[in-house]
Amino acid sequence: MSENLKRLIRNVPDFPKPGILFRDITPILLDPAALAEAVEGLAGPLRRLGISRVAAIESRGFLLGAPVAMALGVGLAIIRKPGKLPHGRHRVDYDLEYGSDALEMHIDAVKAGDRAAIVDDVLATGGTAAAAGELLRRAGAEVAAFSFLIELEALEGRKKLGKVPVEAVVKY
Repeated sequence: MSENLKRLIRNVPDFPKPGILFRDITPILLDPAALAEAVEGLAGPLRRLGISRVAAIESRGFLLGAPVAMALGVGLAIIRKPGKLPHGRHRVDYDLEYGSDALEMHIDAVKAGDRAAIVDDVLATGGTAAAAGELLRRAGAEVAAFSFLIELEALEGRKKLGKVPVEAVVKY
């Protein structure tokens, strides 16, 4: 775990609603050395896995997924909320603690046989990451790993991700 990155992450109490402690990564994004450390922390464990595609989850995942894809020398698939992608799409609907949501990805973002790594900023309850994995599997890709900048261990999000390797640079 990177103590330097953990030191830079800003704690914002009661955001976006009372009782939530938001872990703000923007100080890392403002520091070129810290951003490079974060990208390497995310990409490093993926190098040995034969990744052929990085899939990043909207929106902070895009900020990290793009440089991770570049570091691995692979393309980037973007996973978005509904209604934001202009081309043909795969879609997965999933349940949240209080309601439901959906994720979409272009039909040509991955191909059958791709070994994909899903990258995002935070692993909390795991619902969105699990849905992203299902989206990739439905498109024919193998989910080879998940890589997160931050893991909130008390929320046990790993349990929803199955037997796929889960990496986290900073853990709380």
